[in-house]
Amino acid sequence: MNIVIIEDENLSAEHLTNLLQKIDLSIAVINYFDTVSASVKAFNEGLTADLIFMDIHLADGNSFEIFSQVKLEIPVIFTTAYDNYALQAFKQNSVDYLLKPIAFEDLKFAIEKFKKQQKLVNNDLVSSITSAYQQINKEYKTRFLVKLGQTIDTIPTDEIHHFETKDSLSFLVTNKGNHFLIDYTLDQLETLLQPKNFFRINRKIILNIQSIEKVSTYFNSRLAIATKFLDNDARIVSRERVNDFKKWLDN
Repeated sequence: MNIVIIEDENLSAEHLTNLLQKIDLSIAVINYFDTVSASVKAFNEGLTADLIFMDIHLADGNSFEIFSQVKLEIPVIFTTAYDNYALQAFKQNSVDYLLKPIAFEDLKFAIEKFKKQQKLVNNDLVSSITSAYQQINKEYKTRFLVKLGQTIDTIPTDEIHHFETKDSLSFLVTNKGNHFLIDYTLDQLETLLQPKNFFRINRKIILNIQSIEKVSTYFNSRLAIATKFLDNDARIVSRERVNDFKKWLDN
């Protein structure tokens, strides 16, 4: 763990370094700074670390001035002899706020708190990456099995005009206007169809983007779609779906 200490009292900086080494031998203090200006210069030049220990009163001013000059995303543990800066400290990217003289147990607690926070952040990051990977590599349906009398056939998704629901039944409608009963609800279809090609415009219709001929504004902040095989309310994009529909078209 790489740490930067911003402290204008040498004895305090040495004391903090010794305590950190007792808590975790893997901790390395990579830089010391005793002024606002030196700290700002270093961070502007690309200095980074896992954690910063920052005294509030420095040789040339208040350390909060650093945040007004540099966009710091590194977690900070503040150290000070005064407790009247706690609220301001926690408005920054603060892990904890330690009063001097720093006690071993307080410092140990702060370090453990930081490690727990980082573990949560890492877990969230892994989950996000995993979810994105699964989404990218998910296999969507490319065809649907349909039955017409005693005949069973498959219809590729690029030949589907839209899906619709009527009287609690779901139908696949082809580009030729043929209707086929299918054993999926529209909710299920939303998870099975390629999102860039199909969009649920309202409660009853999932439409293929290739089926859209024209989109017009409609009263009550809705949109109307000009397309074959849909008329009246079936062609209307419901108000709560309008923003997502526009993003889908613009994708």
